[in-house]
Amino acid sequence: MIAKLGRSSNLYGALAYNNIKIGKEKGKILFTNKIIETPSGQYSVSQLAQSFEPYLAANRNTEKHTLHISLNPDPNDEVSDERFIQLAQDYMQEMGYGEQPFVVFKHTDIDRTHIHIVSVCVDEDGKKILDRFERRRSMEVCRALEKKYGLLPAINRDVNNKKTIFTPVDYQIGDVKSQIAAVIRHLPKYYRIRSLGEYNALLSLFNITAEKVEGELGGKMQKGLLYFALNTEREKVGHPFKASLFGKNAGLESLELYFEKCRVALKDDGSKSKLISSISNAMRSTTNEEDFKSYLKRQGINTVVRRNNSGLMYGITFIDHHSKTVWNGSSLGKMFSSNSFSERWSNSKKKVGVSDLAPISQKTEKPNEDQGKYLYFEPPHHLFGFLDTGQTTTQYEEGLLSAVGGLFSFTSGEDYEEQDFAHQMKKRRKRKR
Repeated sequence: MIAKLGRSSNLYGALAYNNIKIGKEKGKILFTNKIIETPSGQYSVSQLAQSFEPYLAANRNTEKHTLHISLNPDPNDEVSDERFIQLAQDYMQEMGYGEQPFVVFKHTDIDRTHIHIVSVCVDEDGKKILDRFERRRSMEVCRALEKKYGLLPAINRDVNNKKTIFTPVDYQIGDVKSQIAAVIRHLPKYYRIRSLGEYNALLSLFNITAEKVEGELGGKMQKGLLYFALNTEREKVGHPFKASLFGKNAGLESLELYFEKCRVALKDDGSKSKLISSISNAMRSTTNEEDFKSYLKRQGINTVVRRNNSGLMYGITFIDHHSKTVWNGSSLGKMFSSNSFSERWSNSKKKVGVSDLAPISQKTEKPNEDQGKYLYFEPPHHLFGFLDTGQTTTQYEEGLLSAVGGLFSFTSGEDYEEQDFAHQMKKRRKRKR
């Protein structure tokens, strides 16, 4: 089980966010502690807030007085409402908030059923409840509750778990915003990317694309990003989502700063020469696009080829999951540009033999004997331990995403929805002023 703790100065917003889920029949109140009861058992946001008012009125100087906690069991755990209530009570008690007023909401709007707890962190006298080492204590409490109630542990999970939440976006199952958020939230943390084109190549593995938009607003030129879901034909489907919906790190300005940082870091990085060696070996050993891609996949490298509507190849990008780097072919050297590969693969259709193909450049792109042996016989990165040469492309992609998913378990767009809701609340308050 994973617990997420958030603090703010907006009690009403936290209660309203959860109550909206109830209004959409995607949530319900499971339990209340020290909350004034209503005759109907139903609550408005104002009615819930009344029970917290004495605590906030007594508050001395705690700015972020509102607690918003989510408890997330493993998706494979079957947790009843009664067990959720027990988990919430035990967690709050162990964290020092057991005597506080709090409300437990159950959310059912995504596949991973979970609960949210809203409370305040100041006691009846207005003193802030001790929160030293809170996150560490929270982890320890979660481990203890896992053992007590027989829940699956959230740590030391097998990265090859095929039931991981982290999967490519599937627009047909709905909640596309949350699916996109689960991907873009993490990729820049693990992969070094130097341009928007390379970023899109990586996103394409997860059925997402980002599109740069520019326009004039208030007499000033503005630019930003829109995110789209892709179907199996790599076509944009559904309506776009503004980058601001996913937090500032998903926006163009932050990404461009990250791209520049990666360009500097990768300038003299040894992963480039190793990738060149792997690609060179693949070029020697294959004569067509399909075999070339399959060869590199067995090395833990994805190849993303871009073509226009007429089928003309205009770009090629390599994603090395060992070094977590992304490279446009032309940045690796002339021999690895889209034009070079297009010519080679066109020649292969004319049944030209391997010996007739243009030789690998004699410059630094050509690997020495030791490099070639090292890369060819090197055991796959631990994320690729599930690979074998008999896998189909589909099996490979499923395995790849399962393994990568082991890094990103329990991600969803839930917290982004909450951030977006809070942002809208702030905008409304500003308009009222």
